[in-house]
Amino acid sequence: MPDSFPVLLSAVLLAAAAVVLLGAGVAGALGFRLSRRRRELGTDAERATYTTLHLATVAGGHLRNGLEPAGAMKASKALRSMLHCTALALTDESAPLAWDAAARTERSAPRTPSAARSRAVMALAARALATGRTQVCTLDESQLVDLGLAGADHGVKAAVASPIQVDARVVGCVLAFTKQASPALVRAANEVAGWISAQVQLAELGASRTLLMEAEVRALRAQISPHFIYNSLNAIASFINTDPVRARELVVEFADFTRYSFRRHGDFTTLAEELLCIDRYLLLERARFGERLQVNLQIAPEVLGTVIPFLSLQPLVENAVRHGLEAKEGVGHIKIMARDQGALAEVTIEDDGVGIDPEHLRSVLAGHRDGDHVGLRNVDARLRQVYGDDFGLVIDTAPGAGTLVAMRVPKSQPDHDA
Repeated sequence: MPDSFPVLLSAVLLAAAAVVLLGAGVAGALGFRLSRRRRELGTDAERATYTTLHLATVAGGHLRNGLEPAGAMKASKALRSMLHCTALALTDESAPLAWDAAARTERSAPRTPSAARSRAVMALAARALATGRTQVCTLDESQLVDLGLAGADHGVKAAVASPIQVDARVVGCVLAFTKQASPALVRAANEVAGWISAQVQLAELGASRTLLMEAEVRALRAQISPHFIYNSLNAIASFINTDPVRARELVVEFADFTRYSFRRHGDFTTLAEELLCIDRYLLLERARFGERLQVNLQIAPEVLGTVIPFLSLQPLVENAVRHGLEAKEGVGHIKIMARDQGALAEVTIEDDGVGIDPEHLRSVLAGHRDGDHVGLRNVDARLRQVYGDDFGLVIDTAPGAGTLVAMRVPKSQPDHDA
């Protein structure tokens, strides 16, 4: 064998070792990067928490209107993923709202008429709905057939039915279908049912707020009615003999004002529509006050389309006339301004009337007194309810110094339609 062979063999072995070391280094580097990336994503427990929170967020968005079929159907997929069960059903007190099952379960099971599945679901939910307690049910073959789960490769054998309760009422049920009703699944189903209960309560609270707003609008309409209508009709009557044309014009303005004020649709309007209503109101009041009532309007055109709560400006102007100028001797002035303040529109109503005692005003706004200036309190409460406490009325007043009322609203309100 040539003398050069040992040298060649050593070179080959060194090259092979270098390749092995290089491979190990690359593998180590890749492993380090993957390990680092995995650490950046968090531990297994943290990732499971993030997934659960994401699913809860998705389902919560679909349940914002409470237990209604369309939202329940969309939420059921996320809820089933949260429980890691083969199939899931949601019901209200009397009927199924949603059904979601693993895709391979649906493919391997015969298609079942929805009526049969509905009867089977409600039969399993009946005791939980009646007692308000979680029920664990072992399923027989006929129930599996009705549910469309017979012959599935998952081997569903049990169902957990957890009631959805709001206060003392049972309003629905969550049913999780699985191989085995483990204590962990029972607890998880109860937690999901409790979470859905909270979503239903939030939906009911939102509905209550809407009803409250409608009641407040009706209250504002009731406040407009007696005093203003009586005075307006008296003013119109005074012109019938002396100036019938003027009387006829005032009747038309009065009809337009009342038609707007007592309309039945919508909790919001535009600033332009509310100002038109105010213009009619002031026209009718000028028929009564004559030259004693002077009005100055300064309106920025770019804010006319801003959406505002219905009848939120008119009570402020009426307060200025009734409680500011009516008790004042001589000429009274009202200045109405609407300005663009970037993301906000600001409306101010200023009078040079008799003013208000600040302590009395604070008591009225807090709801401790009725009577004068209750219109200010209602408008202030509605603005805070719709936009938050930062958007309540700002009132500057003192006895004998007149009153300035400022109202600010966001110019962009995608959730409110005029």
